[in-house]
Amino acid sequence: MSTPAAGSGVVVLGGTGGVGLETASQFAETGARVVILGRNDERGAMACDEVQRRSGSKPHFVRVDATDPDDAVRAGEASLALLRAVDVLVSATGPSEPPRLLHTIPIQNIRDRIDEVMLPPLHMMHALLPSMRAQRSGTVINVASDAAKLATPGETAIGAAMAAIVMYSKAAALEVKREGVRINMLTPSLIAGTPGAALIAGEPFSARMFEKAASLAHLGVAEPADLAAMAVYLASPAARRVTGQAISINGGISVA
Repeated sequence: MSTPAAGSGVVVLGGTGGVGLETASQFAETGARVVILGRNDERGAMACDEVQRRSGSKPHFVRVDATDPDDAVRAGEASLALLRAVDVLVSATGPSEPPRLLHTIPIQNIRDRIDEVMLPPLHMMHALLPSMRAQRSGTVINVASDAAKLATPGETAIGAAMAAIVMYSKAAALEVKREGVRINMLTPSLIAGTPGAALIAGEPFSARMFEKAASLAHLGVAEPADLAAMAVYLASPAARRVTGQAISINGGISVA
């Protein structure tokens, strides 16, 4: 089987738009019970309506600021109460600002830029891994980026945060494999049709940088559906031997 078992409990952090919304929709279409986590109630309601339109099943929405450890714990507990068991956690959050050269970022802002990318997947894993270990099964998929693997001008802070996601996910995968829990990462370069793509296009420096990268995507620039499909596969029995892997989905921009 290349899809999770029907009725699986799936939590999607960042599920109100872009890759997260597409992922929530594709899981719901397999018959999964879905909880969407996000920071905005209005966007959460709209996302739930969209998932229901596509799948016929309306997910739950839980508001969370996953950079806050206490709020992440609360959201994890709320998700468990709604689903009874969490079989899959997908974290698909990203930066709120486009790539910028390091010397143009005020030094007072560097920590916040790293924390907003690095902490949410880590906090949600910490909140939900104990229940997965207790049930001796579960899958975590953290979306990072190829900035974790390739040094790129303008992605000093973002790249450091993405590399952290990849490394702590790999280490955690080793820690929980004996309990039947698997952790993998997706590392795209560009993703068309997302809020992040619009953010990049709005800045001359980042727009030029990513136009050049897009010219190398001879298989096509990745779309949210590409990442969502891989997330669904990684959560399925077909990927039962796959853990600790950072899988690039970038249309051939690089082979890192």
